[in-house]
Amino acid sequence: MKKRTIETILKTALETFPVVLLNGSRQIGKSTLALNNFKNYLTFDDGELRLYAKENPKGFIKNLELPICLDEIQKVPSILEYIKIQIDTNRKNGNYLLTGSSNILDHKDSKDTLAGRLCELKLYPLSCKEKNDKANENIIEKLLNKDFKLAKKDYSENVIQNIIDGGYPEILNFKGLQKELWFKSYISTYIERDARDLADIRDIDSFIKFVNILSSRSGTILNKSSLSNDIGIKDITTDNYLSIITRIYQATLLKPYFANIGKQFIKSPKIFINDTGILCSLLKINSKEKLLDSPYSGQVYETFVFCELQKHLAYLGKNSEIYHYRTNDKKE
Repeated sequence: MKKRTIETILKTALETFPVVLLNGSRQIGKSTLALNNFKNYLTFDDGELRLYAKENPKGFIKNLELPICLDEIQKVPSILEYIKIQIDTNRKNGNYLLTGSSNILDHKDSKDTLAGRLCELKLYPLSCKEKNDKANENIIEKLLNKDFKLAKKDYSENVIQNIIDGGYPEILNFKGLQKELWFKSYISTYIERDARDLADIRDIDSFIKFVNILSSRSGTILNKSSLSNDIGIKDITTDNYLSIITRIYQATLLKPYFANIGKQFIKSPKIFINDTGILCSLLKINSKEKLLDSPYSGQVYETFVFCELQKHLAYLGKNSEIYHYRTNDKKE
């Protein structure tokens, strides 16, 4: 198992708050982290357990052996209200680790955000540093401190392999066709299923078409009207699909930078798929040759750079944000 950069931050958060919410996409390593830190672990993927928690949330919480990790918490959003009652009765830091593959705090059935009691953390796919067993090195910190040297040898082959593989931990165990099958299974099983769980999608085929067309626009300025036209759906449906894909942590809308902060919410964001392995699978790229020959090659490289910066920024421990920058004459 690869050491994760977030482990130290997670332990500090558990020492500081009664509840820690660890969010991130499916199969990203949340459960592995939880099992390393908690003896008691329950998952709401278990249908029987989920039904009991929904029908008798007060009894469910009362009978828990603390501290505990509750996995896939977004499947029982109403449980937050009863966790709050338990905390207010007997507040003890580190009693609850909640993990989710969609953001429970945005869920319409979530009646409480546990304000003042909860710390929210986000886990991303493996960074290149984590893959190379250098989890404690932060590239942004090195760049800001000018603590870096230009590579003396060609690392392009290594970069390309990292792009095609992406950062899902399980991929490290596979080769060739196994990787392709895993990505296809992930897209059809998890992305489709989580989207269905999160929203009442009447036409799943149009959502899958949306995911595929959106992948061809990763690293570009988001044009919702053009996206809607290509898919054959209304703008309001596109807005709904964008909300879903970001809430299940498969894509990020990156705000533009302006000296006038208000303009950041007016001008168009860029869209990025959150893992280049998933992106390459959607774009039918599975080799160096296909990547270099692809009309999306530049977008894929930009997505890779963004994904790496996003991971390192999240683990930097500073109140900083990342933006895209574009001048009026369209220079980036």
